[in-house]
Amino acid sequence: MTVRLLTFNVLFKGDVRPRLRALSRLLGRYDVVCLQELMLRRNVPLVTGAFAHGGCHGRPLVRGGLVVLSRWPVGPLAFHRFPYVRPARTEWLMRKGAQTAVVHTPDGELTVVNTHLSANRDDDWSDGNRWTGVQRAELDRLTGIITATAGPLAVVGDLNLPPDSALFRGFLAASGLTDTRAGESGPTYRPTPSWPAPPALDHVLTRGLTARTRLVFQDDVRLADGRPAFLSDHYGIAADLTTPGTSW
Repeated sequence: MTVRLLTFNVLFKGDVRPRLRALSRLLGRYDVVCLQELMLRRNVPLVTGAFAHGGCHGRPLVRGGLVVLSRWPVGPLAFHRFPYVRPARTEWLMRKGAQTAVVHTPDGELTVVNTHLSANRDDDWSDGNRWTGVQRAELDRLTGIITATAGPLAVVGDLNLPPDSALFRGFLAASGLTDTRAGESGPTYRPTPSWPAPPALDHVLTRGLTARTRLVFQDDVRLADGRPAFLSDHYGIAADLTTPGTSW
């Protein structure tokens, strides 16, 4: 069986509701959708139309900005908050963490971990950087969640880590995950004049699965009022997930 999964950081500011409405029209091709930075609970219904299952935590703010949508029943669904590690920052208001969802596919259970790590505001992922301790603590929490979970698993989201960083490589080794985009050199954050060559910060990592991935939502779309706009400052990653056998 193949599960069509999407992970996408939807960007919490700037024409949020028109962009989410435009995004909703494009979600029907996926079986499981993991969103980050969907911060307001009142905006969640804008993207749930094609999905009977899933959810998020918290109101009026969505904890971690994390939302999982699924064609199939989901449960249990849980949120795991990351530890607060200094430096202090407004990002703490997002209450970042990881959302775990057990998806009951027709072929069995698949655990999906949707996450969004703290940003490295220096774009310096060396061991001595001030944000390295923050991200290491979050990855340690994430590793504990993963190693305590049995069965096929996908960890997806905006990890705010480039794949060539020591932190990212160490996380893969500690968690036993496979980077499904290993060898890909393109960014997942939209280049800007001030950041013309960003790294890949969004990832699809798996255990007990194989995956074919591709970047999506790179082009602009038309909003309901006719204006062109990008759906986000990130690209999405679509992944076709399968197991080596015929069932999970």
